[in-house]
Amino acid sequence: MEVGAVAAMRYVKDGIKAARLVMQHTEHTLLVGEKASEFAISMGLPGPTNLSSSESIEKWTEWKKSSCQPNFRKNVLPVNNCGPYRPNNFLDLSDETCSFIDQSQIARLPHVGLHSHDTISMAVIDRTGRIAVGTSTNGATFKIPGRVGDGPIAGSSAYAIDEVGACCATGDGDIMMRFLPCYQVVESMRLGMEPKHAAKDAISRITKKFPNFVGAVVAVNKTGEHAGACHGWTFRYSVRSPAMKDVEVFTVLP
Repeated sequence: MEVGAVAAMRYVKDGIKAARLVMQHTEHTLLVGEKASEFAISMGLPGPTNLSSSESIEKWTEWKKSSCQPNFRKNVLPVNNCGPYRPNNFLDLSDETCSFIDQSQIARLPHVGLHSHDTISMAVIDRTGRIAVGTSTNGATFKIPGRVGDGPIAGSSAYAIDEVGACCATGDGDIMMRFLPCYQVVESMRLGMEPKHAAKDAISRITKKFPNFVGAVVAVNKTGEHAGACHGWTFRYSVRSPAMKDVEVFTVLP
């Protein structure tokens, strides 16, 4: 239950190191934005640094040429344009009427895939049985500025309890953070579920509401038994233990 996180942090490359500094040297759980960058630099991390690469600039330039499509906006005008945006009549309640649309049944654009984000999530059990997890990501490609996904949210992208086990997750973080799937996985294992059943249960809770969801979780209990579950893609995760000569890659089918 020791947690540190940063979000929307610019100009500092080592986000996971900054998160650890929050955990080790503050009583807070989450720092965000410009002040998170200032904190990280003040604690000795390199910066401020321009984190743009020639590759990322090229991708952004091509995206702008394509009228900023696809993007993560909805119910806005103008459509197929780079903005500035304004709400359309979907949000106009001036006539004191109210309407409801089940957004979970609307197909989301394929923002999340093998090449649209770069999440790394890991769980480690040391020789004394202590468990640690960590997640690092640049977030979703072409996200709206200011967006924070599930990466820094405890219980969503990762969660760990020494007496039970741990969970790591990746995928459509905007959906996953609404369900705290890793918290669910660990709590299910606490109640006696095997890792494979806990992982499948957490994913199924999401897909019942969002059948077009794309994502995966990996569960590991305190003895090192592990399993994964996914939806919308074929997912792979890696495992290494002292008894193994090399890393082993496991494939999970949706």
